[in-house]
Amino acid sequence: MYLEHFGLHETPFGLTPDTSFFFACSSYQEALNTLLVAAHNGEGFIKIVGEVGNGKTLLCRKFLATLNQGERAATTAIGTQDEHAAERTSARFVTAYIPNPYLEPRSLLLALADEFRVSLDMDVDQHQMLKGLTLALLNYAREGKRVLVCLDEAQAMPLESMEVLRLLTNLETEKRKLMQVVLFGQPELDERLKQNSVRQLRQRISFQYELKGLHSDELDRYLRHRLGVAGFSGETLFSRGAVSVLQRVSGGTPRLVNIIANKALLLAYGEGRQQVLARHVHRAAADTPEARRDWLVWGWGIGALVLSLAGMGWVLLR
Repeated sequence: MYLEHFGLHETPFGLTPDTSFFFACSSYQEALNTLLVAAHNGEGFIKIVGEVGNGKTLLCRKFLATLNQGERAATTAIGTQDEHAAERTSARFVTAYIPNPYLEPRSLLLALADEFRVSLDMDVDQHQMLKGLTLALLNYAREGKRVLVCLDEAQAMPLESMEVLRLLTNLETEKRKLMQVVLFGQPELDERLKQNSVRQLRQRISFQYELKGLHSDELDRYLRHRLGVAGFSGETLFSRGAVSVLQRVSGGTPRLVNIIANKALLLAYGEGRQQVLARHVHRAAADTPEARRDWLVWGWGIGALVLSLAGMGWVLLR
């Protein structure tokens, strides 16, 4: 591998959603602030939608890690100083994370019971499951805790399971709901929520945000940030030309950036170079099916034209 060659102690562009590599670009930070405000507000459903590869799972993990980091961190993120807000930011959260919500209603309830450590018999019916979950939610409320459920890939959730989830969020004290739900999903989630059968859930979405990719002026800082976390102590490993090409072929999608950047580093290492050049990114993108083919073809076409003209000039000079 190239780690020793570039002075790194771990791979900077892995695909595992590692919160230590979280980069607070404008879209990520706005989405995180929206989630924190919504969670401490304590009402309804929250929806985060983003295209494939835009970092929804990483954002979800960062959000869950941030929730209980203390009153000071939450207050700073929310940016408010009033008495009621201070009380909300000091709340303790009990969280559940469902990475694959493609579950029929009974399986979803069992998954939630497992997350909240509710003991249930194997042959228990849905009524008893709801009763057990309700009791657990009430107990958490008496202890001054708030319950929040995050569902990743929510566009895959059956409509019947969405309705069961909505029924659970009907439970409330005189002051607030006993459970909040955050839906993370691809744009198809919006289409599913247009179904008439889940219109009541749709009306309860109190906060929402559309997660975007990296802007062109953020990509260089993103690369430097991840390289720094991975142990690189120099200025940068990517030339300006390489960054420009990477933005074009990835469209700023973080997952594509990571895949192509990792391959480009391997190519530079194979040549014994200490910096990634534009041609390394082009070659890496050519090996990546999801790279933007229009920019890829355009880039290689210009390169071929330059080489062709250079060859013709050499012939004329002779």
